[in-house]
This record gives sequence, C-alpha cells and structure tokens, in this order.
Amino acid sequence: MAKEKTLKVLVVRPYEYPVVEEIEDKLEALQELVGGYIQVIYPWEDSVGLVCNDEGKIMGLDNNRELKDEDGNTYDVIAGTFFICGLSLNNFKSLNEEQIKKYTEMFREPLEDNLAPGI
Repeated sequence: MAKEKTLKVLVVRPYEYPVVEEIEDKLEALQELVGGYIQVIYPWEDSVGLVCNDEGKIMGLDNNRELKDEDGNTYDVIAGTFFICGLSLNNFKSLNEEQIKKYTEMFREPLEDNLAPGI
C-alpha cells in the first residue's frame, strides 16, 4: 500500500477552533506543525492518533485542550498545537468525514482560562 503524500488532519491550536488542513506526510512537516519533536498518543479506541509536541509541557507551551475519561473527568491537558490523524497499519492516514466531525465537536471549545482544573 502506497503512503499518502498529504494527510487531511484536524489541527487544534490554543485559543482557536479546530480546522481541517492538508499537510505533507513528512516528518519535518509534522514537527513544524507542532513546533518540535512529535509524540503520538492513542487516547481513544478509534483508529486515530493525537500528535503533539513531545516536550510541549516542558517548553511551557500554552495549555490547549483537556483529555477526558468516559465519565467526563479531566486526566490530562495537551500543551501547544496538536493534530488528529487517522492510522493505518504502519502509517498515518487522512481522517474520514465522520472522524473530522467527531473530533471537531470534541475539541470545539478552547480552554476558557487556559488553566486545567485539577491538573
């Protein structure tokens, strides 16, 4: 299976609403988008990954969005710009329309005071 040349991802920046962007599927482009080394986390059962700056908290990047458990309790906060992408067996892939809708709604609202309660 050929690797995609571009990826359709959902980009979430601090203080902004999520936006769909086409990005180049190259490590350098991914790092540029998040502002440093990338870290991929898999907080959901869906075939998606959340790609963020591996050192975002250490670097003091602005808090962006909370991650919540199934009961709605905050268990972590992502610092700095991140994006959501689809996952294939060995690569990132573009999000489908259903995933875009789901994660746009999940991350629609920026943190109001940029502080995460209880974290």
